Amino acid sequence: MASRSALILGLGNLLMGDEGVGVHALRALRDARWPDGVALVDGASGTFHLLARLQDFRRLIVIEGVEDGAPAGTVAFVPLDPEHLPRMLERHDVGLRDLVESAALLGPLPEIELLSVSIGPSRELSMHLSPPVAAAIPRVREALQLRLERTVAS
Repeated sequence: MASRSALILGLGNLLMGDEGVGVHALRALRDARWPDGVALVDGASGTFHLLARLQDFRRLIVIEGVEDGAPAGTVAFVPLDPEHLPRMLERHDVGLRDLVESAALLGPLPEIELLSVSIGPSRELSMHLSPPVAAAIPRVREALQLRLERTVAS
């Protein structure tokens, strides 16, 4: 039975430049004030360790860099249907799709949303974000705060 309101999960590979934006964003979010029942977790490039924790939350919000053709740094919420998770989430060793499919075997799933940050196809080794993607991190924070305020108030 879910007892906490939201798990915010930052995904990405910190060694692959913009692909690590979810983890960079999550680390930047740690100093913000969040409502009770909200947990922030650095998922890095592996998420399977979260399997047992998913049932503790009513909502899972995943922050992830996506190659969606939008300008780099575009921030958007995307609802995810666990039955049809987009292929763009399968880049990780044990990806979000695998995590959700495994968690579904254990019980009811939380509501799942993707907070996407658009990235380009670059695959350079780098621990730094490009300027447009780095500039998106404050917008990620604002989007999360607004979404959580609206849902906690309703």
